[in-house]
Amino acid sequence: MDRLSEKYKELDRRVRREVLAEEVIQPDLLLTFPYEAAVPDVDIRIETEEFTAVCPWTGLPDFGRLVVEYVPKERCVELKSLKYYLHSFRSVGIVQERAAKRILDDLVRLTQPVRMKVTLDYNVRGGLHTVVTATYPVSSPCHGSDQRD
Repeated sequence: MDRLSEKYKELDRRVRREVLAEEVIQPDLLLTFPYEAAVPDVDIRIETEEFTAVCPWTGLPDFGRLVVEYVPKERCVELKSLKYYLHSFRSVGIVQERAAKRILDDLVRLTQPVRMKVTLDYNVRGGLHTVVTATYPVSSPCHGSDQRD
């Protein structure tokens, strides 16, 4: 086992895993267009199975399904620009909760929706499945959560 442990340490030294800072995320890639629907409160749902970022500590990739749901006020996000924006997360070392909140903040700042929800459903890693949801405006605590003083 000691020999295998040494081989793992050598792998870590040899494999280059570049972890970039959050500053490389490019919200300036995001574009909008006017919301011109004839009916109020239209729900928009955008999904992708291709969201990826990296663990800030190990540099290993985190893959997940991203869902953006929103009710536009005056602007809608343009999809191709959203894809490019999400691609800018690819080598960023960011924890899962921060990734969901960052996406929400950038999209809210851009579109000023009536309401928006961003859900990141990450693939199982280390036997644990994580789903992170961020909402605007901020919603009440989770129902049934065990809040301790």
